[in-house]
Amino acid sequence: QITQVYGFYDECMRKYGHAGIWKAFTDLFDFMPLSAVIENKIFCPHGGLSPSIDTLDDVRKIDRFAEVPHEGPVCDLVWSDPDDRAGWGMSPRGAGYTFGQDITEQFNHNNGLKLIARAHQLVMEGYLWHHDQSLVTIFSAPNYCYRCGNQASIMEVDDNLGTSFLQFDPAPRRGEEQQAAKRCPDYFL
Repeated sequence: QITQVYGFYDECMRKYGHAGIWKAFTDLFDFMPLSAVIENKIFCPHGGLSPSIDTLDDVRKIDRFAEVPHEGPVCDLVWSDPDDRAGWGMSPRGAGYTFGQDITEQFNHNNGLKLIARAHQLVMEGYLWHHDQSLVTIFSAPNYCYRCGNQASIMEVDDNLGTSFLQFDPAPRRGEEQQAAKRCPDYFL
């Protein structure tokens, strides 16, 4: 399970003291969609693209209801990441691939897409454009793992398929807000 390698199992154990929550989530993940398409113009996978998938119809043909395998198109859609290098590359994650701007442009062109909007990768500002704004990473977990200090964001899509982003700072941890208020000198009030 890749979720064990990247800390989700450990986080569940730390918070809940047993693996039951982790098991329930990973069972649920097996039934979640691999991707979505907005108005036939914006492709939204969790991770990225796959060398085994040329068209959106290839994605639609996948039998989703199973655990994400360690290789193949399902794995790639969940774990692949954009890269500054052209072509396909081996992912440092050990699952999926890296893919360059040429791959993104070809996939978008072949499928009549305007944009690929994906998540899966920590970005400090909550979102990050790649490949001449033909792909965007949107990260929705502020202060990832309670230590990264990153913002989170959501992407809004208007009626004309224009995009804008709402960014969020991490919420203060319990007790931090009151302590910060107590430390504030009187002349700032």
